Amino acid sequence: MSTFMRLPVMAPEEVDIAIVGVPFDIAVTNRPGTRHGPRELRNQSSLMRRYNHTTWRSPYDAARVADCGDAPVHPLDLMENLSLIEGFYARIKSAGALPLTGGGDHLITLPILRGLKPEEPVGLIQFDAHSDTYDEFFGQKYNHGTPFRRGIEEGLIDPKRFVQIGIRGSIGDPRNFDFARDAGVRTIFMEEFCARGVDDVMAEAREILGDKPTYVTFDIDGIDPSQAPGTGTPEIGGFTTREAQAMVRKLSGLNVIGADLVEVAPPFDPSGLTAMTGATIMFELLCVLADHVAARGT
Repeated sequence: MSTFMRLPVMAPEEVDIAIVGVPFDIAVTNRPGTRHGPRELRNQSSLMRRYNHTTWRSPYDAARVADCGDAPVHPLDLMENLSLIEGFYARIKSAGALPLTGGGDHLITLPILRGLKPEEPVGLIQFDAHSDTYDEFFGQKYNHGTPFRRGIEEGLIDPKRFVQIGIRGSIGDPRNFDFARDAGVRTIFMEEFCARGVDDVMAEAREILGDKPTYVTFDIDGIDPSQAPGTGTPEIGGFTTREAQAMVRKLSGLNVIGADLVEVAPPFDPSGLTAMTGATIMFELLCVLADHVAARGT
């Protein structure tokens, strides 16, 4: 049986960091397939080794880490899924573990945040080609293009501590970004990212996020499809894998309460490159979470 990072299967109550899957994709508006993401992310994560070569540290020396299985999902009922996923993450929160998630489409971040039940709205850093702060698609308010608008409306996300990096691509309506802008979200379009570079952009992001609780969400379509083609809504002109790794590494030291890697769609990834890239980003996120566990002394 494949597990994330070849780790043992354990309960959330036994770990500091719970790596989990959410095999869910009934909220996509284009090409489905991300329900198979956790399975292939597990397969490709077998290539991950123990130490991070940039720090010479192992996340497994700093924290107890295990594969805690998949969140329960309903194959047809979207609203039931939101409840099931929320309940699963409420258990992780109750156990005192930090979740690292392999998705699944991007709507899963909403019930994850609901389950984590932050005492106050959290900061959010989002690596993505799309804003996902839209109001609805096809008359539906719950889909992979709307989780962060719902999260702001529900008081889960502090829009003044919300940074989006890599947004790009054609849009269906020039008003698509009005809500995020008016709410105070800092949107860094891909053109600005290219002009400024990793170090400058991430310095600003860290300043905005500060030292309060922050959640990290990484949509694989933030990476250019030449390097991560297996996703439902690809957009050319994205990050390189090297830039993606560098940005995630610069999250170390922040008060990160959880992270996810979403939108890997194996049906569009015949070589396995996208899932391997996703698993590598998950390892980098794991290192950030392990640093946080070590810093808080638990």
